[in-house]
Amino acid sequence: MPKVAILGATGYTARELILLLLGHPQAEIVSVTSRQSSAGKIADSHPQLRGRLDLELSHFDLEQLLNLGVDTVFSCLPHAASAEVIRPIVEQGIRVIDFSADYRLDNVDTFEQWYGVTHPDPGQVGSVPYGLPELFRDDIQGAPLVANPGCFPTSVLLPIGPLLKHRLIADSPLIIDSKTGVSGGGRSPKPGFHFVECNESIRAYGIGSHRHAPEINQLLHRYSSVHADVVFTPHLAPMDRGILSTIYCQPQAGSSRQTVLDCLSDFYRDEPFVRIVDTPPATKQVTQTNFCDIAVSESAGFIVVTSVIDNLIKGASGLAVQNFNLMCGFEETTALVS
Repeated sequence: MPKVAILGATGYTARELILLLLGHPQAEIVSVTSRQSSAGKIADSHPQLRGRLDLELSHFDLEQLLNLGVDTVFSCLPHAASAEVIRPIVEQGIRVIDFSADYRLDNVDTFEQWYGVTHPDPGQVGSVPYGLPELFRDDIQGAPLVANPGCFPTSVLLPIGPLLKHRLIADSPLIIDSKTGVSGGGRSPKPGFHFVECNESIRAYGIGSHRHAPEINQLLHRYSSVHADVVFTPHLAPMDRGILSTIYCQPQAGSSRQTVLDCLSDFYRDEPFVRIVDTPPATKQVTQTNFCDIAVSESAGFIVVTSVIDNLIKGASGLAVQNFNLMCGFEETTALVS
């Protein structure tokens, strides 16, 4: 049974990850870390864990992980801070699933331009498997290090990747309108995410500057070999969790709603976590699940594709467990379906 450590265990995605792993028959959580000076027990940060996981939060110590026999690390640390500790962990033969953006992009220059920091481990950038099994499963199986995708990109790549690859939609423009719940901003307080600011209100943000835009662009190209012209606008919606992405696509000659629908239905026929549905889905349909629901509509000559995911599960922790299962050779659905 793999012994698991979780770095940066006080955030929302770490909480969801712990809850999933506690139900995993082949995973044992033996270490949880925090960068806070005196963090106490994990249940002090996540009261849902009282009586279920009785571990003290500690500072990261590679020697301690080795002494505990840890063979898989989930890093929920922020960008740059994650890569700084991941390189020595991987060098010790420990598997790592990284929640940060540090290894998602294809090149160092793009990362440093969008994230404004010097990359601590540039040698591995562009060579780490992208952890979206439905598109990159063969790369993930048995890999020592996997880059867990961003939540917005997951909601876009799953519906659009196959359509670009099969040349059913034009590569320019792809207009992506995404709405996310407040938990997408993380647990650290930010003025725009306070209850009085976001309740009963919705707003666009990061127009032309959101860090997930280059990730969407680069991974669409990595998968389909098409350089798409993406216009991505995220919105903050007054809900705890969930992402709804509405994607407006121009069909290629001879393509229609039906051909797009047939393509997605065939592509995802045997995928356990992608469901093609008849009508545009709502975020509540996938809350606290690892599913992505996708619908296809048509309007004014555009193919309109809508997708929903739970940003904390399929957009983060559930996807990480899916990757963990593949890396370890377990059944992919373990701990993710009842």
